[in-house]
Order: sequence, then structure tokens, then C-alpha cells
Amino acid sequence: MAMNSRWAQARNILAVRLDNMGDVLMTSPALRALHSGHPQARVTLLTSAAGAQAARRIKAVDRTLIYDAPWSGGPGSQSRSAQTDLRLIETLARHQFDAAVVFTVCTQSALPAALTCRLAGIPLRLAHARENPYALLSDWVPETDTAIAVARHEVQRQLDLVRHVGFETRDERLQLQYSAQDVQRMRETMAAFGGDASRPYLVVHPGASAASRRYPAAAFGRAAAQLQAHTGMQIIFSGARDEIGLALEATAQMPQMPVNLMGHLSLGELAALIAGARALVCNNTGPAHIAAALQTPVVVLYALTNPQHTPWQAPSRVLSHDVPCRNCLKSLCPQLHHHCLELIEPQRVVHAVLDLLGLPVPAPMSSVAQPLPSRAHAPLITTPMPALLRGIP
Repeated sequence: MAMNSRWAQARNILAVRLDNMGDVLMTSPALRALHSGHPQARVTLLTSAAGAQAARRIKAVDRTLIYDAPWSGGPGSQSRSAQTDLRLIETLARHQFDAAVVFTVCTQSALPAALTCRLAGIPLRLAHARENPYALLSDWVPETDTAIAVARHEVQRQLDLVRHVGFETRDERLQLQYSAQDVQRMRETMAAFGGDASRPYLVVHPGASAASRRYPAAAFGRAAAQLQAHTGMQIIFSGARDEIGLALEATAQMPQMPVNLMGHLSLGELAALIAGARALVCNNTGPAHIAAALQTPVVVLYALTNPQHTPWQAPSRVLSHDVPCRNCLKSLCPQLHHHCLELIEPQRVVHAVLDLLGLPVPAPMSSVAQPLPSRAHAPLITTPMPALLRGIP
């Protein structure tokens, strides 16, 4: 597709993605497309404090601005005053951006961010919108993802948005970098807690920001115990400090204690840990997208709250139990039964990991884990086992 003549002149581009780390990672291919649109293009990402952690490790992002917008619903966003919004507009105006691209999920409105960019004097403004934005957008892409059950994958949605004005990339993989220092610190931390990064290991990440997307911690523990017995590999638990209780509940199911690194890794160190793993087992949460970016095989316990966030172009297995209340978009299960996750047997998780790694599945495991329908996730790509130093600039 030919570049839109107005956008072809843009050299100082603002990208707006005010969501979480995983959302920023899923936007990284579109950010790469913006960056490659012109050799002198400079891409600044306006994102949340959580999103900024990933943004600083995406090569296509030259500069990061942090703002927890009151219309984003993230932590701290409700405490924002009108004065902080006005200061944001002043900050954006000082940067004299040529163009702005507002990235949103299909259930969000881009218009608050579009108005902010208009008031900051940014002449070109691109976004999806359900309603007619009139002059708020210079380039309006009418929203087609109006039914969540058939919505495009989040990565494809953002690639399609920038392609509307001519920005494309041949490399549509997720992007995340980490450093040699991250690898060294991860190895030291693992050793301090009884692990050995030179030996094969599996990573288990039992947390997720929304309760509706958390597979029961005890079930994670039972699956991890079976994987420990069947593979002989080390089991490494990762997660945030406030999720340590999940690890305690999980490890209570394990005869042999795993290496618990929850609360002890930075994002770069977590990326290094996942890059070196034989596989990651997790919920639908940020680390699933880290694994996709690093081409680490990943088994995702995928709550059926929405279909468009499965691992993108990565070796993966996506496990769910089908329910009539699928695509509820809720952070708390409205039915209170969590059947889309809780009815997944731990043995099925074990089978999925072994099958993904090409390892023999012991009896009585006989049923292959079934992924979500093909429209809901990117095709499986078979790649070599990840090298520990992959992703280092």
C-alpha cells in the first residue's frame, strides 16, 4: 500500500497506548511499522506507568512519556485532576509532533486521546472509532470489531490501523529487548534461591491482574509437580511480590519445592528468565506476550473473557474449557464459577507442555490439548529452543 502523502512527511510521531505492559507488547509490530516508515522518523510512545516498563525495551520506541489517563481506568488514573490533563496537553504541544496514532482495544474509545492530541496542536490524528469523530480525527478508521467473539487479534488490529495510512513492516513479530546485565542478574538471583540457570527449567507464572483470568494456584502446583516428575527439569515460579500467596498455595501441592523468584525480578530479568526456559506456563497475562516476543514455547491457561489476546506467532498451546458465558469481558467472573479455567484438569496442562516440547506423554494421558478456534490466535510457528541471550541488543 502506498504511503499517504500527508503521513509521508511525518518525522516526529506520537503513538498513544495507555494500557498495560502486554498491550504495549502487542502494539510493538505496529510501532515498528511507524518507525520504519521513514529513515528519520522518531516515535514517542505515550503510555501508562505499567506500559512504560515494556516501552523502554522496544527498539522501535525512541522516547517514552508516562501518563495514567483518567479515561484509561488503570491504577492511579482516577486520582488525576483536570489540571494534570491540561499539563499533558502542554507537554505534548512543546514536542511539536507531526502526527499521532491512538491505539486502543476494540472496547475502548479513542476520542479522549484524540481530543487531547488535537488540543496539543498535532495536525494528523489516526484511530479506530465507532462513532463519527468529525474533526477530532484527521484520519478515521471506522470500527469493525463490534462483536467481540469475532474481533481481530490485537496485534492484527493495530497493524491494520497503521496500514490505513501506508505504514507497513515485513517483521510482524512482537519486540522486546533485554541486556547482558539482565541475564547476569537473573542468573545470580536464581542461584541465590537454589536454582541453576545452566540446567533445563520450566517457568510457571500463576498470576494475572484480573481475578477472572487466574487459573487456580493449587492446580498450577499440581501441574508443576507432574511436570517436575515427568521431565526432571527445574520448576521456577515467577510473578510480582504481591502474588507470593499464589506461589505458596501452588507449592503446597508439590512434593519437591521449586525455585521461587516471585517479587525478585525486574522486567528485563524476567525476560531473560523466560528466554532461557524450555517453556512457560501462565495465564492470559503479560508474560505470555514476553514469551511470544522471545519465541519461548508457552502454554496459556486462557480465560474466555475475550478472544483476541492469544500468543502471537509463537509456539504455543492455548487451553480453555468452553462455556456459554464466554466473551464476557469481565475482570471478575459474573457467574462466580470460573468454569472456563477451573474445569481444565492439571493433567491437561502437563500434556500440553509435553506435546509442545515434543516429549513423550506418559499414560494415562491420551487426549491432546485443544487450542481455541483458529480465528482467535495466530498460527503456530515451530522454532528452535530459545537461547538465553536472545533479545540482547
